[in-house]
Amino acid sequence: MGTEHSKNEGRRSMIFLRKGPKLPAWEDALLSGKEPKSLLKRGLRYISLSLIMKGMTSAPDFLWGLPEVQKLNLSRNQLVVIPPSLGKLDRLVVLNLGGNCLKCLPKEIGLLRNLKVLFVNMNCLTEVPAELSLCRKLEVLSLSHNCISQLPLSFTDLTSLRKLNLSNNRFVQIPLCIFALRSLDFLHLGCNRLENIAESVQYLVNLQIFIVENNNIRTLPRSLCFITALELLNVDYNAIQNLPDDLYLLRRLPRIAWNPMDKGLHIAHNPLSRPLPEVIEGGLDVLFNYLREKKEHN
Repeated sequence: MGTEHSKNEGRRSMIFLRKGPKLPAWEDALLSGKEPKSLLKRGLRYISLSLIMKGMTSAPDFLWGLPEVQKLNLSRNQLVVIPPSLGKLDRLVVLNLGGNCLKCLPKEIGLLRNLKVLFVNMNCLTEVPAELSLCRKLEVLSLSHNCISQLPLSFTDLTSLRKLNLSNNRFVQIPLCIFALRSLDFLHLGCNRLENIAESVQYLVNLQIFIVENNNIRTLPRSLCFITALELLNVDYNAIQNLPDDLYLLRRLPRIAWNPMDKGLHIAHNPLSRPLPEVIEGGLDVLFNYLREKKEHN
C-alpha cells in the first residue's frame, strides 16, 4: 500500500510539473544550463537579441554580459527601470525599449556611441537625459507617447538625426534645439499642445515630412513656405484660419490629402476663413493659384 501510494503521489507530481506555466525563453535557456550567448541570433548585418513580450519587470542580469549584441529588443514588457549597466553594451546599433513603464533613462545611455536607432515610445518619460546627445551616430529617435515637455539643449549635437518622433507628448512649443538638426527629413509633433510654429523652422531645409496635427496652432509662419523639400505637411485638427500667401512655393506637395498616409497638404478640421474652404475643394493647384494671385494683388 505504501509503495502504491508513493507511485500515485509521484504521478500526481509529474502531472503537476507538466501543467505548470511555461517558462519564458530566456529563463528556460538559463535553467537548462545553456549559455546566455545561445540566445543571440547572428544575421547578415547584426548580432541580435529579442526579449519582446516576456512579461519582464526588470531586465535579466545576464544581458549586461553580452557586449557583442548589436540589436536589442526589450519592447512590450513591463520594465520600470533600465540600469546603468546598459552602458556596457557599447556595440548596440539598434535599441528598442518601446511599450514599457520607464520613467527615465540612465545617463549611461550616452556610452552607446554606435547607436543609430532608438525607440523609447509608449513609456512614462517626463524628461530625456542630456547624455543621449553623446550618441552622435543616432539617426532615428522615437519618444512618442510619453509625458515629455522639453528637450536638453545639447540635442543640437545630434547632427546625424534624420527621423524624430515626438508625437503624443506635452510640448507647448517646438524645442529650440530641433531647429539645429539640419539633417532631419521626418519630424512628427502631432498630438501635443503647440500653439505656434517658430519662424526658425525654415532652417530644417531637408525636411520632407512635417506632422503637427492635433495641436492648438492658429497660424502658419511664412518661413514654413521656404522648406521646399516638403512632400507631406499635416496640420489637420488645429485652429488655423488663414494660410500664408507663399504656400504655393511648396511645389513638392502633390495634392490636398485626406488619407493620413498620403503625401500632400493635410488641412482638414481647421476653422479656415472664407473663401479658403471652397477654394480647397478645387484641389491644390486651385489653392496655389488663389494664393499666388492674392499675393500679387497685395
